[in-house]
Amino acid sequence: MATKKVTPAAEKATTKKVAEKKAPAVKTTKTTKAKPAITEEDIRKKAEEIYNARVASGEEGNHESDWLKAEKALKAGKK
Repeated sequence: MATKKVTPAAEKATTKKVAEKKAPAVKTTKTTKAKPAITEEDIRKKAEEIYNARVASGEEGNHESDWLKAEKALKAGKK
């Protein structure tokens, strides 16, 4: 079987073609800061604030509704 001889000119042309190929475009995404996780302690403190405000204003309610309001407020980003 005969081997193909590559001339220096042909070798340069092949190298040039390989070098001309562009790298695939890299998609960049905008990174955002992750919100810190809401802990049970955070919810407890917020529920206590809601409870104190509710009692001070004379509103009726219970600890469960205070807890749910606290979770909702913290998830919405309100403090």
